[in-house]
Amino acid sequence: MASMPTATDALPLAPTRRLAATDLTVSPLCFGGNVFGWTADHHESFALMDAYVGLGGNFIDTSDAYSHWIPGNTGGDSERIMGAWLADRGRRADLIIATKVAKLPARAGLAPDNIRAALDDSLERLGTDYIDLYYAHEDDETVPMLDYLQAFDELVQAGTVRHIAASNFTPARLAEALRLQREHGLAPFVAVQDLYNLVERTKYEQHLQPVVEEFGLSFLPYYALAKGFLSGKYRPGVEVDSMRAKGAVVYLDERGERVLAALDRAAAAHDCPVSAVALAWLLTRPGVAAPLASARTPEQLADLVPMATLTLSAEEIADLDEASA
Repeated sequence: MASMPTATDALPLAPTRRLAATDLTVSPLCFGGNVFGWTADHHESFALMDAYVGLGGNFIDTSDAYSHWIPGNTGGDSERIMGAWLADRGRRADLIIATKVAKLPARAGLAPDNIRAALDDSLERLGTDYIDLYYAHEDDETVPMLDYLQAFDELVQAGTVRHIAASNFTPARLAEALRLQREHGLAPFVAVQDLYNLVERTKYEQHLQPVVEEFGLSFLPYYALAKGFLSGKYRPGVEVDSMRAKGAVVYLDERGERVLAALDRAAAAHDCPVSAVALAWLLTRPGVAAPLASARTPEQLADLVPMATLTLSAEEIADLDEASA
């Protein structure tokens, strides 16, 4: 199994999920730090991290690329805010921090020297001397694969990275990387991060899941709420003021409405928000360790929290499966 339960705690987001082949026990909800310095300013980001950790959460995901696309930002903005919060709160040892390399324009790609330089930059911004989970944010076919896998291995051997992972790889390239790591005795990718949710099932279920299962990886789905569509706030005739509205409304078709109706039924039965049901469904899927989701306010985060303790019935899971098929 790619994830397994460990000790429970009264706090709803207490770490209960073990990442495959690691000593990392993480919360069932990974908080997406892409909002820090983008849709949440410095003060709001501090409030979000306070709220998440106050609920027992310990798993925060970021990237050196977040959020270079915002005018005035340079990239590394999310990491800087996280670093300031870590320094102020003194909570580094309590957290599993994931960050990434390859997609920041100033540190693009997976050339070995770039990987090393990008890690140094991330460590400085975060104010830490190690990263718990370091991702190749995307593949780089301009660099021999063995070269960049050896570079990641060197970081693990040096202790500046505890474990490595992959994001946005094709299934064939991911399998090739994992086989090379085995063949050469290199530190392996232990997790994969990619798109997966109730309205985006094909890539994972038909293509990535077989690789995840063959190599015993943990899967960490991003866009777990389909850019907010699975929060239930996007309905026919309803206008939503959100930076992600254009990306979310594309799902509001006949199938999307069926999915929302199934989510509504389960949410009503459990007296919880629709978003919590969508995330709880992901936890029932093979290989999934912890979905990623973000929030702009502590109130939005509170809507996600019930997913950690929500147990969907077989009938509810079947209803969601059928609606989203």
